[in-house]
Amino acid sequence: MEFDIQKIMESIPHRYPFLLVDKVVDVVPGESATGIKNVTINEPFFPGHFPQKPVMPGVLILEAMAQTAGVLAIDFLGDDARGKVVYFMAIDGAKFRKPVGPGDTLEMKVQKTRGRGAVWKFDAQAFVGGELVTEASLTAMLGAE
Repeated sequence: MEFDIQKIMESIPHRYPFLLVDKVVDVVPGESATGIKNVTINEPFFPGHFPQKPVMPGVLILEAMAQTAGVLAIDFLGDDARGKVVYFMAIDGAKFRKPVGPGDTLEMKVQKTRGRGAVWKFDAQAFVGGELVTEASLTAMLGAE
């Protein structure tokens, strides 16, 4: 299963400049998904981070992984979750292994490790060209409308 940008925008409330997922592929409902972010020099954060050597801020890579997890959770929960927001609650064990810059295609793989009621946990990894660049465990909560 695959979600285009329209389906992503139906699932999560993020919009420019903070929508950090262009497509979601390899969806196993309620279990795992891979988000795709095509990183370009036109990203609004590059002029300040860093002008001479543009690097995507690590916290935004974490946010892109969390948005991918949010799309997975909202889709799985279906009509009960429509119009609700998935709130990012915790990050554990975040590691940044390589910088991400213009021209990179960021692949965010999320795997649900626990989902009970409104609280979900995920193992998340981000890759560029098959190489691990970031990893973390994420906790999120489905909030009210």
